[in-house]
Amino acid sequence: MRFTAILIVLSLTAMSAPPKGLPRLKVSENKRFLVTEDGQPFFYLADTAWELFHRLDRQQATHYLDVRAAQKYTAIQAVALAEENGITEPNAYGKLPLIDADPLKPAVTPGNKPGDLKQYDYWDHVDYIVDQANARGLYVAMLPTWGSWTRDGGARDHAYITPQNAQGYGEFLGKRYGKKGIIWVLGGDRNPAGVESTWRALAKGIAIGVSGKEDYDAVLMTFHPRGGQTSSTDFHNDIWLDFNMQQDGHGIPGVAKSWEKVAADYNRTPVKPVLDGEPLYEDHPLAFRAKDFGYSLDAHVRQYAYWDTFSGACGHTYGNHAIWQFFQPGRKRVNGPLMYWEQAVLRPGGAQMQYVRGLLESRPYLSRVPDPSLVVDALEGADHIAATRGDGYALFYSAQGRKIKVRMGKISGTTLKAWWYNPRNGSAEDAGTAQNSGEVEFTPPSEGFSSDWVLVLDDASKGFAAPGTATARR
Repeated sequence: MRFTAILIVLSLTAMSAPPKGLPRLKVSENKRFLVTEDGQPFFYLADTAWELFHRLDRQQATHYLDVRAAQKYTAIQAVALAEENGITEPNAYGKLPLIDADPLKPAVTPGNKPGDLKQYDYWDHVDYIVDQANARGLYVAMLPTWGSWTRDGGARDHAYITPQNAQGYGEFLGKRYGKKGIIWVLGGDRNPAGVESTWRALAKGIAIGVSGKEDYDAVLMTFHPRGGQTSSTDFHNDIWLDFNMQQDGHGIPGVAKSWEKVAADYNRTPVKPVLDGEPLYEDHPLAFRAKDFGYSLDAHVRQYAYWDTFSGACGHTYGNHAIWQFFQPGRKRVNGPLMYWEQAVLRPGGAQMQYVRGLLESRPYLSRVPDPSLVVDALEGADHIAATRGDGYALFYSAQGRKIKVRMGKISGTTLKAWWYNPRNGSAEDAGTAQNSGEVEFTPPSEGFSSDWVLVLDDASKGFAAPGTATARR
C-alpha cells in the first residue's frame, strides 16, 4: 500500500533571488570549513535528490523540501541533466531540457506561467524548485549534468556535453542561477579521465556566466566522483575546485574505512575542505549485494556521518535509495528500492542527520580538528572510535558502544565535564567529571549494533550548555 506522508505546510512563495537570510558561501580562512560571506560557520548537511528536477511536480517537490527543511538540512543535491534518461525523457510536465539534445540550445520559452504548458518550460520548473529550496533556507548543490552525459563507451553513457559546448552550457547556467543559493557540483559518478577538458570548460563557463568573467571567487564549486574515488585525484590543484568531495560507493561500514579516505584528503596540500558527497544510502543493498548482506539501516548511515565529520569532513551528505530516484508507482526499480519516496523521506536515518549538525554547532566550530591520538585504542572495523577536538572540548564516537580510553591533557582545563550524546535522538546525559590528566576509560550507556554513542568532554570552566542544545557559532 502506498504510504502517504503527513504534509508539512509552509506558506512560502517562490522568489527570484535568495532571501537576505541566505548569504553567499565561501571557504573559511583556515581552509578547513565552509562559511558564509561574513565568516559564520556553514555545516554542509545535504540530501541526495538526484532526480528532483526531472521527476517531481511542483506539489511533490515542495512537500519534499518542507520535510528536509524541518529536519534541518542545509543543502539539496540535484542534477540539471539527470541520470535516468534526463535528456530524452520529459519531466513531470512533459518538458525536455534541450532542443535536439544540444546543450547550446536550452529549451526555453517566453513566460513561466505554471498552468500554461507552452510557457512553463523545463528550466522554469528548475527555477521554481531552486527558489522554493532557497526560501526554506536550503542551498541547491546543483550538478549541471550527470557524468554519463560527458563520455561515450558505457551502455548508459553518451557525450552530449563536450569540450566544444561545455563552456557555453555553463554560461547559460551561471547567468540563470548565479544570483541564487547555489553550490556548484561538477561530475556525477563517472571517471573524468580523458574528459578533464570538458569539466574545466564547464567550470569556466559557469564562472563567466555568474560574474561576467572567469572569476572563480564568485562561485563555490566541487566535483562529485565515481564510487570509491575523490575529486582530489584529478582536480585537487585546479583553481575552480574549492573543496574536495568523495563518494564511498555504498560499501559496508567499517570495511570501507571512510575515515581513512577523509583523512587522506584532509592532509593534502594545498589545504582544502573535504566531505563525503555520497556515502552508503539508507535502505540500500549493502555493497550492492542484498542477498548476501541485506539492506542498510539508520545505524549504518549514522556511522558514516560521525566517522567522516570526526575525521575532518566539513559536512556530510545523507542519501536514501528510494529518494535519489524518487521511486513511485509505475516507475522502474533501480537496484531494488524498498518503498516509495514519500515513505522514505521520513526514514529514521534521514531525520537523525540533524543531530550530527546540532552536536558540532553546539561547540566552537572553526577551531575543530581531527585527532586520533586522543584515543588509546581506536579499534578496527565497525567498532572504530573516531575523535575530534576544538577550543575547550573533545568528541569521541564509539560506533557500537565500546569502551573509550582517552589520553587526557589535549584540551584546556584541569577538570572536564563529561556527557553522553545519543546520535539516535540528539539527547545528552550527564556523565560526571574527570581530571584532565593521564588515561581515563569511559563506558557508554549501552553496547552493540545501533548502540552508538558520542562521548563529549568539555573544559568545565567554559560553561558550555549540554551538547546539541545551543549554537556556538565560531
